[in-house]
Amino acid sequence: MGRYIVRRLLIAIPTLIAISFVMYAILALAPIDPLSQFGADPRIPPEAREHIRHALGLDQPWPIRYVKWVTAMAQGDFGVSFMSHSSVSDLIWQRLPNTLWVVGVAYIVSVVVALPAGVISAVRRNAALDHVISTLAYAGFSFPTFFTGLVLILIFSIHFHWLTFLYDSNLQVHDIPSFIAELKQAIMPIAVLGLFDAAILTRYTRASMLENLPLDYVRTAHSKGLRESVVVISHVLRNSLIPVVTLIALGVPAVFGGAIVTEQIFHVPGIGALLVDSIGTGDTPVVAAVVMIFAVLQVLFNLFADVCYAVLDPRIKYS
Repeated sequence: MGRYIVRRLLIAIPTLIAISFVMYAILALAPIDPLSQFGADPRIPPEAREHIRHALGLDQPWPIRYVKWVTAMAQGDFGVSFMSHSSVSDLIWQRLPNTLWVVGVAYIVSVVVALPAGVISAVRRNAALDHVISTLAYAGFSFPTFFTGLVLILIFSIHFHWLTFLYDSNLQVHDIPSFIAELKQAIMPIAVLGLFDAAILTRYTRASMLENLPLDYVRTAHSKGLRESVVVISHVLRNSLIPVVTLIALGVPAVFGGAIVTEQIFHVPGIGALLVDSIGTGDTPVVAAVVMIFAVLQVLFNLFADVCYAVLDPRIKYS
């Protein structure tokens, strides 16, 4: 297993290099000029704009800029933001706690809700509870997150005035009232992301369970006199989790991408909001750094899913 993990990590290096090259080329060739905001200001002479362009390195061909950027990135330096003139790493670290709080809790909630809901729906197939869970799951992933978010804002913020939809990143949790205030401002974005992912995971869990329930090993377990709960949890669920683990592992980077929309709706100052703002202003170093983080997450959680296969099914061996 150790050799397999090392080999996969070594293979990931050229993959990430290829992703970074394509991504940087697209950003460099895109019709976005980070100095366009100065172009409409007649007070700034052309000489000053050219000096700024030279200071940012934008007067160099993009392949040269890419080599410098990827070399610095390999040393842990993501560069400096064109707009704020701050370190890109500092900008990301400032936004990361908000994203991890909202996205992390939402994903944990989705897994905790989806697994038992999918198991119950499969075990009680065609019962009333199965129909209720399936209907809620279909509704959950049929509505996009921006629609669900707006509905929650209209109901709980505008109509009932129970929750706030403007996220305050300056709120510090130091006592019970501040903790309650933090929950009140985070509960809606967490609910939007969590319920959407829970709906998808519930359907996958149910489908995987239904494939395993009629198999011979389940009847053998029943014939040995094992309790229903032991058969379902220890035997059926463990085998059913193999495709579900893939979805859960590969869904982590997707959740970060989906949080971009949710953060915009609820004004959460996270990584997604930083990416959207940087794209609009042509802040290439920030965009490149965030996209590379998403790419690294995708590679790492692919490997995590493969390792989980071997844990769940001892017949799977990696060498």
